[in-house]
Amino acid sequence: MAARLKMSGLVGEVVAEFAGTLILILFGVGVVAQVVAGGIGDHDSIAWAWGLGVTFGVYVAARLSGAHLNPAVTIALAVFKGFEWRKVLPYIGAQFLGAFLAALLVRWNYTEVLNAKDPGLTIKTQGVFSTLPGNGSLPVGEWGAFRDQIIGTAILLFLILALTDVASTPPGANLAPFIIGLVVVAIGMAWGTDAGYAINPARDFGPRLASYLTGYETAFRDQTGYLYFWIPIVGPIIGGIVGAGLYKYVVGRFLPIVGPQEVGRVPSEDESVEANRG
Repeated sequence: MAARLKMSGLVGEVVAEFAGTLILILFGVGVVAQVVAGGIGDHDSIAWAWGLGVTFGVYVAARLSGAHLNPAVTIALAVFKGFEWRKVLPYIGAQFLGAFLAALLVRWNYTEVLNAKDPGLTIKTQGVFSTLPGNGSLPVGEWGAFRDQIIGTAILLFLILALTDVASTPPGANLAPFIIGLVVVAIGMAWGTDAGYAINPARDFGPRLASYLTGYETAFRDQTGYLYFWIPIVGPIIGGIVGAGLYKYVVGRFLPIVGPQEVGRVPSEDESVEANRG
């Protein structure tokens, strides 16, 4: 029987975060390119593909790293759930790199379609790769977008903690990644107007950088010329901490203690069953 190389420890976790985030962005940015540049699909197909991208990315990475796939998740878990601070920067670096390389692949694959739709590579198709206030056309300012990112990411982290808390009623039969994907679909359908529901600094900055390096000269600015790139970074980090804190102190504090839990990891089927029996 051939020997199988098994990566373990922080290296394996970082590789998992890279791979999971790459899968997430391949589906997420890919569907926006198809809708905006190719004219195939609509808002709902975008929301569903982003949610499915999250689902597949979590399935890829969950066993090794917990499948954060999002710096806001990593930081919130470090603040409130005991995730090791020494792992925060490696995780975030892997997430940004995965998002960046996935966006480069989408940019390369959709080169002809993007150039035909928008030969100057302007704000018209910039939203394929990165978010904009009001999705580039609606009357939403930068601070409205900042508020939106805090709220949207707070919802995301509140629900992630609820769905992965073995002391509560987490999904059984390894369904947690699918349900977390549905959370992203729901956020996209309900909270996508003001700022395009980035809710993930890596999801926004990685593709933003990739688009800038491949011809989108205004990639770091919004439709008004404002240097917008920081809002989908800072807003989600604040929102993630707010959402995780609300879950911990509003709901989590009242749940029974069911034993030690590995921080930052999607609970296994056995853990979910035991928690539900309790």
